[in-house]
Amino acid sequence: MTSETVSFGYAEVTPEEKTERVGAVFRSVASRYDLMNDAMSGGMHRLWKDRFVRRVNPRAGEHILDMAGGTGDIAFRMAARGAAVTVSDINGAMLEVGMERARRRNIEGLVWSEQNAETLTFEDRRFDGYTIAFGIRNVTHIDKALAEAHRVLKRGGRFFCLEFSTTLWPGFRELYDSYSHHLVPRLGKLLAHDEESYRYLIESIRRFPDMERFKAMIADAGFVRPSVEPMLGGLVAIHSGWKI
Repeated sequence: MTSETVSFGYAEVTPEEKTERVGAVFRSVASRYDLMNDAMSGGMHRLWKDRFVRRVNPRAGEHILDMAGGTGDIAFRMAARGAAVTVSDINGAMLEVGMERARRRNIEGLVWSEQNAETLTFEDRRFDGYTIAFGIRNVTHIDKALAEAHRVLKRGGRFFCLEFSTTLWPGFRELYDSYSHHLVPRLGKLLAHDEESYRYLIESIRRFPDMERFKAMIADAGFVRPSVEPMLGGLVAIHSGWKI
């Protein structure tokens, strides 16, 4: 019997309990995904995702795995550039939202696959690129997810992660902390009738490794040339690495 615990927001829980609780959070917010991101970022998540996909630079003929991408935001952008995208998520409710959004937008050709980032069922060296946006902080064992990302990438494949971090700008950090801790849960209650899920999502940002620690984790997983591109002083960051 293991005594291991992991963080769920500010609480310490067993790995199994975190997986179950995170699943419940995203089942709750799946239908209001854009609303959630707008509340947490003031609508700026759309610009961050555009910039992220420009950095990924997907090309026609490439096969890219978009992990934790259930509702399709990143996949739609990459597919528009000609890439063949497999959209994976551990949460079936999120995938259902994404598939419905794709139908409404007449976006075809995406592959939808329910997957756990820590134990992917794809074969070794299958993909040219691996992306994960605002999802890796919710993974129970981040090191296992990074190892799996490395495994399923071809040699020369690239890893890109977009995630909230901790801004280093004086003054702005305190302002955003106040906004996120006090206003976002209230907005969640008002707009989505779910205060607790939004509170967890903010707490999960605070518990996520800072930019340099996460960069080191990417290197430890076997990626070379790990780099980080901060936005708004590190409030959000694009992390990347290459498999050789």
